[in-house]
Amino acid sequence: MAVEVVLITPVLVVFMLMVVAFGRLVWVKAQVEAASRDAVRAASIARSPDEARDNALAVANDQLGGRATCRPPSFDGAFAAGGTITVTLTCEVSYSELGLLGIGGGTTVTAESSAPIDLYRRTESGGL
Repeated sequence: MAVEVVLITPVLVVFMLMVVAFGRLVWVKAQVEAASRDAVRAASIARSPDEARDNALAVANDQLGGRATCRPPSFDGAFAAGGTITVTLTCEVSYSELGLLGIGGGTTVTAESSAPIDLYRRTESGGL
């Protein structure tokens, strides 16, 4: 019985660490998706492209605050009344805390969200 426990314990530990790694990936992916959704909403209510970019950056940084290492958000679309803008966030999920598994580095997570700009909204014309 003791031999069986000694043989199965490392397998169970590795399995548990893999579950933790997968859970971390799913959790950060959900956080990045929520941050991109909130960032595009903040950008869509701005009056100018520069204000939209600043608002989206501030909201994304506030939402993710140290949970993931993210590149600056990218913007696409026409910033004009009736237009649609899209914010894309790309973040790196680190597995450095899971050294026992031998998983190094991390995984890149990307999330994209779009939002319409109100048709009757007064905006400065220009693209993002």
